[in-house]
Amino acid sequence: MKLLSHLDRLEAEAIFILRETAAQFERPVLMFSGGKDSITLAHLAAKAFRPALSPFPYLHIDTGHNFPETLAFRDRFAAQMGAKLVVRLVEDSIRQGRAAEEKGKFPSRNRQQAVTLVDAIAELKLDACIGGGRRDEEKARAKERIFSVRDEFGGWEPRLQRPELWNLLNGRIRVGENVRVFPLSNWTELDVWQYIRAERVALPDLYFAHQRACIVRDGLLFPISPFVRIDPADDVQERQIRFRTVGDMTCTAAFPSDVRDVDGIIDELRASDLTERGSRLDDQRSDAAMEDRKREGYF
Repeated sequence: MKLLSHLDRLEAEAIFILRETAAQFERPVLMFSGGKDSITLAHLAAKAFRPALSPFPYLHIDTGHNFPETLAFRDRFAAQMGAKLVVRLVEDSIRQGRAAEEKGKFPSRNRQQAVTLVDAIAELKLDACIGGGRRDEEKARAKERIFSVRDEFGGWEPRLQRPELWNLLNGRIRVGENVRVFPLSNWTELDVWQYIRAERVALPDLYFAHQRACIVRDGLLFPISPFVRIDPADDVQERQIRFRTVGDMTCTAAFPSDVRDVDGIIDELRASDLTERGSRLDDQRSDAAMEDRKREGYF
């Protein structure tokens, strides 16, 4: 009898969760940003329902501060997968007065995403949103259930989450509520990269070493972009870097690196003592920054 490997077990669990989501919900959607975790989710969803296409349309809440490379990859990937891609813009929420633009040198729109997402859920009548959040990323995400219930305002209350014993997932919700689904809950960043290597999953080039102009701030490298103000005192350098996350350009720091393949990334991760989100400015604003955003409807 062949024993399942660690990655085989994680894949089987994620596919089980995706199939349960399709079975229990009427209007589920897969949150897709073009980052490695959402790409892995989309790849798993394709495997879960073959030979049919995945039943989940993709939804991207576009902050307007995204890397152009990521958006181009997002569109190509969705077309290749035969998936319907729905995009909703934070910019529209700001123009409508539903959200306020942040001020300052590194203005993030991550908090404002919650408004756009909650509005999209109401508009599209979604009852489940599948995301790539993992418990190893951040302490607030470690509190999430696999089926994480949100109230009619998109808010999350960790003390009211349901137990999930013996792999039983309860998707029953009241009118107006919705569920965030996390098939990668038990994966680590290293698991994701090992799976990407095993499955030969394509990724945006941002994850690999390339030359880019950056601002050096507190020892971190932030990419030059149209959304960040350049001051005369700024230390701007052309560096060879790569990114571990590909969120907003305004709050995502890069790492000096010469790594140009997945094997090299895995070796780097094993030697690193910095967490994946350790270079995200939006997570460093307070000890409970992520949890505060989740209570407002953030993913």
